[in-house]
Amino acid sequence: MFHYTLRATIGKMDQIEFPLCVLFNRFCQREILCPLFVWISRLGNGAFWYFFMVFLPVCYGRGSLNVESQMFFAGLINIVFYLCVKSQTLRLRPYRANKALIWPVPPLDKYSFPSGHTLHAVAFTVILVSHYPVLGWITIPFTILVALSRVVLGLHYPSDVLAGAASGYLVSELTLWICQTS
Repeated sequence: MFHYTLRATIGKMDQIEFPLCVLFNRFCQREILCPLFVWISRLGNGAFWYFFMVFLPVCYGRGSLNVESQMFFAGLINIVFYLCVKSQTLRLRPYRANKALIWPVPPLDKYSFPSGHTLHAVAFTVILVSHYPVLGWITIPFTILVALSRVVLGLHYPSDVLAGAASGYLVSELTLWICQTS
């Protein structure tokens, strides 16, 4: 019964959100914007965050190792959560549901809910900015662009991105709380 209700709900969401996906995906048809969003998406695979993890100790010393461990812990929770939810929802990516969408980036898997890129980006940004507010000037715009890129590139529905953002925020707050109380 649960899976039937879930599938029916996802089907209704797909119908409501698909016109938004088409609208956002049209940005990808512009010569300048498509390569930018592809680049942002690829950096969101991890390279952007690995850069911070490498250079935090250089800029902030040994105290940043605690921040890195929090990012690592949040990343582990994110992966477990992400895999569990995706295996239950089985929501196909928008470009797979309709051939009208252009998808210039191969996806990491075939299901879209929730957006793992957004999940990680929000979690890592909240953790970084909670310790080093000055980093918000680069991490917040990057996180917004990562989230936007997922819809623009035809890889996610807007609700995938919103669910990823909300989940990432909750995971980061849980991580910060656990690390503060221990």
